[in-house]
Amino acid sequence: MAYRWDFASVFSNTDALLAGALGTLRIFAICLVLGLSLGLLLGLARYSKRKLLYLSASAFVEFFRNTPVLVQILWFYFAMPMLLPFEISPLTAAALGISLNSGAFSGEIFRAGIQSIERGQWEAAHALGMSSAQAMRRIILPQAVKRMLPALTNRCIEIFKMSTLASAVAYVELLQQGKLIASINYNPIETYTVIALIFFAVLYPLVQATYVLERRLRESD
Repeated sequence: MAYRWDFASVFSNTDALLAGALGTLRIFAICLVLGLSLGLLLGLARYSKRKLLYLSASAFVEFFRNTPVLVQILWFYFAMPMLLPFEISPLTAAALGISLNSGAFSGEIFRAGIQSIERGQWEAAHALGMSSAQAMRRIILPQAVKRMLPALTNRCIEIFKMSTLASAVAYVELLQQGKLIASINYNPIETYTVIALIFFAVLYPLVQATYVLERRLRESD
C-alpha cells in the first residue's frame, strides 16, 4: 500500500517551526561567537612558548576533542547542578557543551594556520620594530585567516548542525519542535523531511557565499 504524504499537518504548525528556527539561530550565534573566540585564544596558547599556557591549552583541547558533545551537554545540565549551588538552563548547558567543544577544534585550526606562516614573516616584522604581539595582530593573523577560511567555514556549519543536540535537554530548537509535531500528528517522515530541508536552505547559501569569498581572496593575493 502506497504511503500517503501529509505535509499539510507540518505546515499547519508553522508557529512551532518558527519558534524552533529562532531558537536554533539563537544558540548558533552564541556558540559561533564563543567557540571561535575561545578557539583563537587556545590557538595562540598552543603556539605560545610559555609552558604553562601550552600545557593548559593542550589539556583542554585533548579533553574536549575526545569526549562526545552530547555527553558534555548532559553533564552540564544534570551533573553540574549537583556540584554547584545553582541550576543550569537548557540553553546554558547546550551552549557550554557546543561552545567548548567547538573551541577545542577551532583552537587546532588557528594553531595550524598560524604555524603555516613562514618564519621570514616574523623576522621581517621584528626587523621593522614590531613586538611579537604586534606582528601576530598585523602580519601573521590576517594571512593565517585566509588559509584557515575553508576549515573555519566547516566549523561554522558543524556548529549550526550541532544545535540539534540541544534537544536532548529540551531546549526549544528546530529538532525539538519537530519531535513535538511528529508526536502530535504521527507524521515523522514529513516532519523530519521539512526539518532537513530548512537546514539545507540555511546552510547551502552560506557555503556558496564562502566559495565566492575564497575566490576573491585568492584573486586579491
